[in-house]
Amino acid sequence: MLQTRGRMTAQAIADELEVSVRTVYRDVESLGAAGVPIYADRGPTGGYQLLDGYRTRLTGMTSDEAGSLYLAAMPGPAAELGLGSVLAAAQLKLRASLPGELAERADRVRERFYLDAPGWFRADEPTPYLSAVADAVWSGRQMEIRYRRWKAPREVTRTLDPLGVVLKAGRWYLVAGSGTRTTTYRVTNILSASLLSTPVVRPDGFDLAAFWREWTSRYEQSVYRLSATVRMTAAALERMAFVFPPEMSRQARAAASPPDSSGWLVTTVPIESVRHGHIELLKLGDAAEVLAPPELRALFARTARGLAALYSDLPDERGYFMTMPDDQLAYNRQLIAEFRADGGASMGNRPLLLLTTRGRRSGAERTSPMMYVRAASDDRLLVIASNAGAAQHPAWYLNLTATPEVTVELPGSRFSAAAAPLTGADYDREWSIIKEKFPFFAEHEQKAAGRRIPVVALTPEG
Repeated sequence: MLQTRGRMTAQAIADELEVSVRTVYRDVESLGAAGVPIYADRGPTGGYQLLDGYRTRLTGMTSDEAGSLYLAAMPGPAAELGLGSVLAAAQLKLRASLPGELAERADRVRERFYLDAPGWFRADEPTPYLSAVADAVWSGRQMEIRYRRWKAPREVTRTLDPLGVVLKAGRWYLVAGSGTRTTTYRVTNILSASLLSTPVVRPDGFDLAAFWREWTSRYEQSVYRLSATVRMTAAALERMAFVFPPEMSRQARAAASPPDSSGWLVTTVPIESVRHGHIELLKLGDAAEVLAPPELRALFARTARGLAALYSDLPDERGYFMTMPDDQLAYNRQLIAEFRADGGASMGNRPLLLLTTRGRRSGAERTSPMMYVRAASDDRLLVIASNAGAAQHPAWYLNLTATPEVTVELPGSRFSAAAAPLTGADYDREWSIIKEKFPFFAEHEQKAAGRRIPVVALTPEG
């Protein structure tokens, strides 16, 4: 410190080294007796200093201090490993050994560059056994751990050959041999650890960095066992790079189709499981629609219904409430008026049409708003008489079976059409596709208690 900083008082030295002033006096005497030319100036501006021109040599660095220099850019992780004070001493000795110009350059680097290893928005993990793990790795001795893993049985006991410690994005991992294989253990999942006397036999030519690169590559490729087909906006695809794991984002971008005229595209997103896909894809909100697998789409449908129920007392941006009012007819009248006021433009991307039938008893026109799908085999418009799973057919279906001439209104168009319920293989094929794409219709079928839910094709006339 005196070589690096010049004159220092005994109190300043004691504060820096966290010792008493008496200890400083004693150590100064010992240094002088060992031939170090240290002397004191008395008075208010006095203190200890070295004779001009004297420099210590780096040979004063201990083996632990020399080893800690590898962590010089990571003081936080060094402290977690129990090497914080050792690293500080090593840096001080290294700085003191450098010629003036190099010492000043080292100071500029330290002042202007800093490595913060953990990722954003992540709290430090509790790692009470990290120092024990590091000790086992350094001393080359086996250790016995009790470990919590993700599959059953959750808690296991393992005798390991510790080979190395890795810090990945703020998370500590132990690389160790267990039996005939070498694998990794997350240090925060270690529940207890004890050092054994048995020495570790390191595999010939084992390279920690090479192993870690290979293991992480293999892990990232194997963890995504499933995939989801997702329709999303181009903006959502761009946003994936910032909120998704890199491999998910990379594969989604590689598999994406060109956006259509409305800015939507279809891509394949790798997922670990249905639950994992649900958690991750929820980040995209209403800018993404899961098309497959059916169980993931059904999970999103349940989530959407649950959210709608939670926020049913909140109006949307137009002042309308998110759930239908108790008066279904009043709600339909409002929706029809809104549709016709702007030709359906306010419906956005919703597959909604207005179907006008003639009452089978009154002969009066009856208009109903409803969802439609396009047939898989041609351009026919299909409407589904599910009636939300009720035991009876909806009134509009009974009307068109009596009078199949109907009027259809789509955003931007209005035309007369012939309504015909699908039958036979045509029905089976289209109904199967509809239920796969929209699983809530399968739920309606189950609730309908044996009622065969009609699918009606609307074919323009003329």
